[in-house]
Amino acid sequence: MTGFVMFLHAVVALFLIMIILMQSGRGGGLTEGFASAESIFGAKTNEFLIKATTIFATAFLITCLGLAVLSAQKSRSLMSNEAAPMVQVPLTQAVETAAEKADEQVKAIEGEAALQPPTEAPAEVVPAAEAIPDKAPVVSTP
Repeated sequence: MTGFVMFLHAVVALFLIMIILMQSGRGGGLTEGFASAESIFGAKTNEFLIKATTIFATAFLITCLGLAVLSAQKSRSLMSNEAAPMVQVPLTQAVETAAEKADEQVKAIEGEAALQPPTEAPAEVVPAAEAIPDKAPVVSTP
């Protein structure tokens, strides 16, 4: 249904563009360039083009509203009345599983660290030559 309304909307838009361009305005329009339009519609060409513009503009408005309604209905789910089955895992079970995996990873890392001897000796702490005062003196500038 939406595809048909979209096709109809495109056709109406093309005819509306064509009819608007055929109307004579200040510059003469396309009817001045193509004298065959007057020979087709006769002496009442201007009156016919005004009525055709009104009809196609109304059809364009109706197809626009129809597409808006159809797109609003399309966003609704076909299964909105039925609840989807949900698999619920208890929170405590999920936490316990995660804690077990973390314990296994920690044990693996500790085992690897115990097998490898340290490559460097720890650095010695050298005492400072001067003791750092508890309070720094306040220097005021004039």
